Amino acid sequence: MRTNWVREKLQAGQPVIGSFLGLGSPNVAELMAQVGFDFLVIETEHNGLDSAEIEHMLMAINGAETIPIVRVASSNPVFIQRALDMGGMGILVPMVKTADEAEAIVRATRYPPDGIRSFGPLRASRYTLDYNEYLQHANDNIIVMLIVETKEAVENLETIASVPGVDVLFLGLFDLCLSLGLNPNTMPHPEIDAVIDQVLTVGKSTGVTIGGGAGRPEDVPALQAQGFTLVSYGPDYGLLVKGAQAGLEAFER
Repeated sequence: MRTNWVREKLQAGQPVIGSFLGLGSPNVAELMAQVGFDFLVIETEHNGLDSAEIEHMLMAINGAETIPIVRVASSNPVFIQRALDMGGMGILVPMVKTADEAEAIVRATRYPPDGIRSFGPLRASRYTLDYNEYLQHANDNIIVMLIVETKEAVENLETIASVPGVDVLFLGLFDLCLSLGLNPNTMPHPEIDAVIDQVLTVGKSTGVTIGGGAGRPEDVPALQAQGFTLVSYGPDYGLLVKGAQAGLEAFER
């Protein structure tokens, strides 16, 4: 089984950078992995990818050292198991609101006695060639990332972050704005800035990594300076749109 070196770096307090893949393209996934991102998150919550398409993207990422993570559609254990059995080395789970939900998510990623995951890691075990090694190391090798994007999650932040096995709390600012009755298209908002400070403080006190998204190159060092250890630059479609727009604007000038 591959070592999840991204999880190891985060546990050591070292920064990592990755991106989200929303276009559903194995070619784009392969390109982004070859560029050298530490991790890539395959989006499955907000697009129409089925399991076979996710698997093809995982295959594309495996051509590089990049760690593949799947943003599952929900905390349903079936989604989590499929993502891991297909070769995901971590999950990103949306709309987590309570510590009980967080604990159930962690248990869904662990084999007994630490959890409830059913054994059948076909592609993840190199088609059974690594069965013994996978069973032995999987529980300590899967990264669990939860999205903080609701008012309820903010209210329960410390208890969620204190759940053993939660590695990363990732700020989902658009849905967080909506949950707080704010327009995400008119950020920044003082209320959101206060939540960001709160999340970063909780991260320091609990040792949980805090992640956030950067849409522009200059946002990457700004997030690091704020205290974010995990930075997502992108997503893929955002980079494509901005690159295309920049070329058109240069032409028009």
